[in-house]
Amino acid sequence: MSQPPNPSGPDAFKSEGDVNWSAHRAAWNRQHIGEETRHWLAEDARAFLHQSLSTPCLNVLTGCAGAYLEDLQGRKILDFHGNNVHQVGYGNPRVIDAIVRQLRTLPFCPRRYTNEPAIRLAQKLGELAPGDLNKVLFAPGGTSAIGMALKLARLATGRFKTISMWDSFHGASLDAISVGGEAVFRQGIGPLLPGCEHVPPPDARHCLWGCEGKCNLKCADYIEYVLEKEGDVAAVIAETVRSTPYIPPLDYWKKVRAACDKHGALLILDEIPMCLGRTGKLFACEHFDVVPDILVIGKGLGGGVFPLAAIIAREGLDIAREKSLGHYTHEKNPVAAAAGLATLECILEDGLLENARVMGELALRRLASMMERHPLAGDARGLGLLLGLELVTDRKTGARAVDAAERVLYAALSKGLSFKLTMGNIVTLTPPLTITREEMGRALDILEECLTEVAPG
Repeated sequence: MSQPPNPSGPDAFKSEGDVNWSAHRAAWNRQHIGEETRHWLAEDARAFLHQSLSTPCLNVLTGCAGAYLEDLQGRKILDFHGNNVHQVGYGNPRVIDAIVRQLRTLPFCPRRYTNEPAIRLAQKLGELAPGDLNKVLFAPGGTSAIGMALKLARLATGRFKTISMWDSFHGASLDAISVGGEAVFRQGIGPLLPGCEHVPPPDARHCLWGCEGKCNLKCADYIEYVLEKEGDVAAVIAETVRSTPYIPPLDYWKKVRAACDKHGALLILDEIPMCLGRTGKLFACEHFDVVPDILVIGKGLGGGVFPLAAIIAREGLDIAREKSLGHYTHEKNPVAAAAGLATLECILEDGLLENARVMGELALRRLASMMERHPLAGDARGLGLLLGLELVTDRKTGARAVDAAERVLYAALSKGLSFKLTMGNIVTLTPPLTITREEMGRALDILEECLTEVAPG
């Protein structure tokens, strides 16, 4: 496989996605990819349009189960990436059984009809969501759900402007990249939605407000400043917790919530990747004791099988009777809904929220201990099983160790561990909520081995 003529530039290292071509990637490919796999990777490259962060593909998979992937060469790979869809593990028997049963009775529901699985799933989400969030709309993916939330905010307020965060990611459609803040999606695309204001995110490590490592909430004050100065903002839309992960202070969202109420803007929280237990609570906003006007969820909702997302809005926002917010062909897909119901049953009945908390605390202690032994390990952070280890070349300056991080990634893949690099230098670990103590220990052993191998000197 030859190197593409225009490999990803520096901005690609500042996104949530992995690097999809580099010298380290090429070296790993030469060493670990066999002839049959090369054939199928070449066929993939011929068949699909190429795009940053997706092509060229790394490998060819033939199976997945629990916390593991299996590639064409028969290697088992412990998956601490999973695109955040595998909360209940790959091929969860309860989810698969529910899908098969539904396929045998009602595999599809035309849009003018409804069906019991879709109704039951919407009711269940309304019961479980915090506060007065009890009205649901489904969509075939998180990006589409973001679009529905933005349209509902416009209808509810009669305004069109939004405030969102630089470096944020809300999906890849034109409306989603307009409120999103990653250059790899926005640059060179042409005019985006008007009125999309961006503000700095609540990240004390890269703060503009003189926090010196501890957030003073001036970033939240700035949101209120923009709300007041603009005067006609429809919504503040943001990820409750960044997938990197960056975790706001406990009072951050309370201040933003109060500012939205004061200035007549809705608060839309995007929890597409971290909903349904990833953080140790069913919804991440529960950690901050705040209820948004619209909560957007997705990814794991389909049980790691079906693409399924939803918005959960407060009842007072049921105002679009004469408008179509989504109108998607698979809006109430009964098979997807059956998968969603089974997923919620697994999370709530199999103790997965508690497991996420316990395994997350165990992992975070281990990651923190790596900082004592490895100069590359600059910061360890996490919430439940949303975990990150930031690799730096200098702890005082926080300079990103991009090259070393990539070497750690491919060393780990060689040993059977997959994870995502975000922002170029953050080892992001998101295992299934079914992860065992033994599997967690093995993954962290591999990561530490790789840090030792790549350590300076």
